[in-house]
Amino acid sequence: MPNDKNISLANNKNHGRIVSTPKEGRCLDTAQLNLMEQAFRHAVENASRPAVRFSCRRLLIIFLLIRYTGAKLNEVLAVNPVQDIDPHRRAVFFRGETTGVAGEPREVQISAALAGEIHHIVDHPSFREAAGKVLEVDPGFVRRKFYQCAENCGLARQSGGPEAIRKARAVELMQGNMPLPAVQMMLGHSTPNLTSAYVSFSEEEIHQVARLFMEKESLRKTSARNSFFGKIATIERGDIQARVELTTIDGHTLTTIITNNSVERLGLQKGRLISAEVKAPWVILQGGGTEPTCSAENRIKGVVERITRGKINTECVVRISPTTEVCAVVSSGGRNLDLTEGDEIWVLFTGSSVILHVD
Repeated sequence: MPNDKNISLANNKNHGRIVSTPKEGRCLDTAQLNLMEQAFRHAVENASRPAVRFSCRRLLIIFLLIRYTGAKLNEVLAVNPVQDIDPHRRAVFFRGETTGVAGEPREVQISAALAGEIHHIVDHPSFREAAGKVLEVDPGFVRRKFYQCAENCGLARQSGGPEAIRKARAVELMQGNMPLPAVQMMLGHSTPNLTSAYVSFSEEEIHQVARLFMEKESLRKTSARNSFFGKIATIERGDIQARVELTTIDGHTLTTIITNNSVERLGLQKGRLISAEVKAPWVILQGGGTEPTCSAENRIKGVVERITRGKINTECVVRISPTTEVCAVVSSGGRNLDLTEGDEIWVLFTGSSVILHVD
């Protein structure tokens, strides 16, 4: 994504697109969002009186829900944390706006860690006494506290408002390669009419993809830069190894080569949702308008989004769909240094470079 532009989602006949809106200013990045989160946590830890601590904990819950669900402030303030947060399903049910079918609550996935943390906070006696009115707070008061927190963190006042944080979360999700239908569903936008590339993914499966993304984001136990979420299309077994093809939500087909033992151990079968990762050094870049003839099973055309040159290595980010980027790390002494932003490029990686993860 361009660093000098703000990114938002808009819906049109093509089911959603990324729109650059430079006049609205930059969104907070992940590090800045984390800085505000730590400031709210620090306020809880340093509260001197029970009443102040209760207020700080309440603001922390509100911030966490907006920060990690991208919900609107009025939706969050209508949440009953005891009834509307399901730690088993790892979801929040927003009832503040009738965006669902027949006024049903809107379900948004969160990580197991976040669901557990909020459950622990509201299990405190002071919250149990408040019953379902824990988050019934004046919206103006919340906005003032968010602005104050942003300023205390050395950030622009307006960038710390609830609406700006919701927008920053959308940008963060898209930069993390969360599939567009899952981002739209999470933010309460009109979701795609499951056609073309999306035809084989049900609404529940898109929710499951979001859950996979949230857990991966929460754990951060992998160094792989490139993540894909999709469904197993075919499994072709050989004597020792198997070729597994999966279809991503944005329509790409990825091929991986794994052992038959791994197929059994992971419980892989056609139709199962799965995530795949490819480390940046394993990605090869090749120019040209025609598809390369090579042994790499995975060949995807994209556009160079940005280039970061270093003394030893160069990082090249290639956009292969509206919400999916692939990062490659190449030698700075190689011919790939001739690339410039906006160039068409082929992203190549072998099937043995693709690592599969199951929920």
